[in-house]
Amino acid sequence: MEFDVIAQIAPYSLDKASKTKLLTERLLELTENHKENCPEYHRMLDAVGYDPDKVQSYYDLPFLPVRLFKELSLKSVSDEDVIKTMTSSGTSGQAVSKIFLDRTTSTNQQKAMVKIVSDYTGSSRMPMIILDCPSVVRDRRMFSARGAGILGFSIFGSKKVYALDDDMKLNVDELEKFLDQYAGQDILLFGFTFMIWQHFYKELVKLKENGKTFDLSKGIMIHGGGWKKLISEATTPEEFHRRMKDVCGISRIYDYYGMVEQTGCIYMECEYGHKHASIYSDVIMRRPEDFSVCDIGEKGIIQVVSVIPESYPGHSLLTEDEGCILGEDDCPCGRKGKYFDIIGRLKDAEIRGCSDTYATKFQ
Repeated sequence: MEFDVIAQIAPYSLDKASKTKLLTERLLELTENHKENCPEYHRMLDAVGYDPDKVQSYYDLPFLPVRLFKELSLKSVSDEDVIKTMTSSGTSGQAVSKIFLDRTTSTNQQKAMVKIVSDYTGSSRMPMIILDCPSVVRDRRMFSARGAGILGFSIFGSKKVYALDDDMKLNVDELEKFLDQYAGQDILLFGFTFMIWQHFYKELVKLKENGKTFDLSKGIMIHGGGWKKLISEATTPEEFHRRMKDVCGISRIYDYYGMVEQTGCIYMECEYGHKHASIYSDVIMRRPEDFSVCDIGEKGIIQVVSVIPESYPGHSLLTEDEGCILGEDDCPCGRKGKYFDIIGRLKDAEIRGCSDTYATKFQ
């Protein structure tokens, strides 16, 4: 099944049976494609005795540990077809994942992002405030997960302004002019959680204490990159929401879960605080002792699958995060598919989210 066919389906419209059929067909095709075109992946499949005839659903497909992309250059296309190389976030001294994209995979990523995010924000592009600095995206051929996130979400902005300069200082004058120009309109804000807290929220608090406020009550904020640092400071997601509303009036705030190894397949948080899997991806919780599938409500290691990657074998990965499935097809928000919670990193796993790695450097 071609990705373009899948992209025509609304992202949260398929029930369990229909989604299982779609994912199984597409992921089997991707497995065969990568087996044929990535020699290292072929050897891995041979080593585990992979037999496509024994696959009853995508749950049965082999998965790669996400850390493998830090140790091997895995790609299923020629070097000439690679148009972009993305790297994961990492603290000083950490190896980073390298993800090789051809034009088809890059286009697939963008199409999936548009479908997913538009389900939350609407189809119209909005004036956009990027809660970061412009230097992050200057090298378009090779850039970090942070730059990839900014560029990925920038497609939803009609006019854009960076809230921070390259010294991570708040551009108060630029922000004021931008908000005056688009007063009364919905405005999209995007950034990474710790940076928003450290360089945006805390500066707005100082400004408010000196009598200067910004009205972002028409804003829609999307943020991601990890909560480790903020939770260590006793700032919960609920507290983050409350304080952001207090300081600037914004109430539509959506966290998301995602990773550079499967860019495009983000898991957006709904208004009930649940992360959702679209039809372009899924999550499976696995027990650490034998990798069997967890029951609903049972904590396990998160496996992620994606229908997007054609240029590298990243369609079935075992992460280093823990989570639990809360339910399927019955979230009060009305979106079909699995919804889940992220519990945190596995013990002794490296810090890797954009927000958390930045927080470590900032510290």
